[in-house]
Amino acid sequence: MMTDLPLEQVRTLLAVVDEGTFDAAAAALHVTPSAVSQRVKALEQRTGRVLLLRTKPVRPTESGEIVVRFARQLARLERDTRSELGMSGDGEPTRVTVAVNADSLATWFLPALTRVPQDPPLCFELHREDETRTAKLLREGLVMAAVTSSPEAVTGCSVRPLGTMRYLAAASPDFVAGHLEGGPLAETLARAPVMTFDRSDDLQDAFVRGLRRGAAGASALRHAVPTSEGFVAAVAAGFGWGMVPEAQAGTLLRTGRLLPLAPDRPLDVPLYWQQWRLDSPALAAVAEAVTQEAARTLRR
Repeated sequence: MMTDLPLEQVRTLLAVVDEGTFDAAAAALHVTPSAVSQRVKALEQRTGRVLLLRTKPVRPTESGEIVVRFARQLARLERDTRSELGMSGDGEPTRVTVAVNADSLATWFLPALTRVPQDPPLCFELHREDETRTAKLLREGLVMAAVTSSPEAVTGCSVRPLGTMRYLAAASPDFVAGHLEGGPLAETLARAPVMTFDRSDDLQDAFVRGLRRGAAGASALRHAVPTSEGFVAAVAAGFGWGMVPEAQAGTLLRTGRLLPLAPDRPLDVPLYWQQWRLDSPALAAVAEAVTQEAARTLRR
């Protein structure tokens, strides 16, 4: 059982993962590299699993990620307990780590954080990641919570629905005139230049496949802009068509800088909030603020 694991060994494993090498972990823990190695080996023997890949930097195995997540949760509980007992003494604020997708970050998520009480003070550390991959950061123990498109709870985490983010296929008027006239939309989109966020972005492909059964997806002629604001600006500038978040498209559509390509065919992406199952006042306050803002701004 996890409670039977020696905490000194668990903390040592976390230090090795965070520092990247056994020597660096030893310096951080003020012990010898040999002591670090012995603790990790003892923990591996106790669990019967290989917990670390001895690469440079070292990486946790799948089993190691479970122990690392436990170590981070333990550290969080210790800090919260010390704070509630008035034992912190160093004035260090509580740090809350969250993985969030770029479109949420650019639209509704930061206003949510303004709702979080700052007494005692909190520090937010946000990790920007695609909503299909944010749960991976939770699984690895790198963040305490995540906005994700996955309704399946990561082990040790709770999950609740936030709402739906709607995307609209759009392009500039000049782009429509130059690339999307003279044929069915599914065919012209499959040939026209397309905007993507990064190589893993498949919203545009999903939209084209939804227009015509058997379609391979959007064109191979792709531009990639890895920021939400830059993506929308590139679509408005005519580099390609793209799936624009409804919250960012409104003014551009009203002023004619963007034209909707299929107003009756929006693409909805459900979002969920996943977080560690911890009795952490700081994490609870963030969760409450996020769910309130999501209820106000996202589609139900």
